Amino acid sequence: MWILKVLPRKSLSKFVGRWAFKKFPKPLQIRINYAYARFFNINLNETEFPYYDYNSLGEFFIRRLKPHARPLATTPIVHPCDSVVAQHGPINGTVMIQAKGKDFLVEKLIKIPDAKEKYQDGYFITYYLSPKDYHRVHSPVTGFITQIQYCTGDLWPVNQWALDNIRELYSENERIYVEIATENGPVGVVFVGATNVGSIVLNFDRKMFTNWKLKTMNKVYEQPIAIEKGAELGMFRMGSTIVALYNKELIDLHKDLIDIKTVVKMGQSLTKNPIR
Repeated sequence: MWILKVLPRKSLSKFVGRWAFKKFPKPLQIRINYAYARFFNINLNETEFPYYDYNSLGEFFIRRLKPHARPLATTPIVHPCDSVVAQHGPINGTVMIQAKGKDFLVEKLIKIPDAKEKYQDGYFITYYLSPKDYHRVHSPVTGFITQIQYCTGDLWPVNQWALDNIRELYSENERIYVEIATENGPVGVVFVGATNVGSIVLNFDRKMFTNWKLKTMNKVYEQPIAIEKGAELGMFRMGSTIVALYNKELIDLHKDLIDIKTVVKMGQSLTKNPIR
């Protein structure tokens, strides 16, 4: 996989992102969309529109779903996206597990001044969104969006090779952090970019987007934005990873916690009994 180290990852990702939204003649576009759906075994019964109504592969990729396609669990916390649970566990101090023998730190993943205090000894869940998945990300809780942060970075892939070989991978890649205040403490949703991710877009703030030239950009909302559990936060214009961070007052560890490599859908509960 040495080639990944020499590829112009950012330029390649921008090219792929632009190509994905290229509009081909309608008969050809229909074939492209259908071939993609068949190859990745996408459930066409739940897409908002028929596959032939999308004008580019990119539009099909960021498709919305039909109403009620993802019923919300009654638990206070739900999974924010369709994905595979790549990793989860307690945050030991501020240390999280990336892969066997590889750790990463809360304060490097997000660079807000009080990152340690907010998530120390809390809990994290890492979600991997594959090309077949629904790529819109939703709020795992009801609360108020209080701040966001953009961090520039590389665009390494987020596959198993990268997890095993790139130290602090998620902290190296471009990312956007969204903080949601709840009655029991903050929840962080981190959108992590990757190779061939066209861009990350936030629903509630279109002025914040990826591929900025600044190293970091913080935005604190003087009037926090109310958000309901299950409401859309944003989307990946190609696939990538979400890291969810939970304050230690918000979530308990239980033996019935979901297993690593579990396939989950947005709106499902984290565990049978996730909250104190």
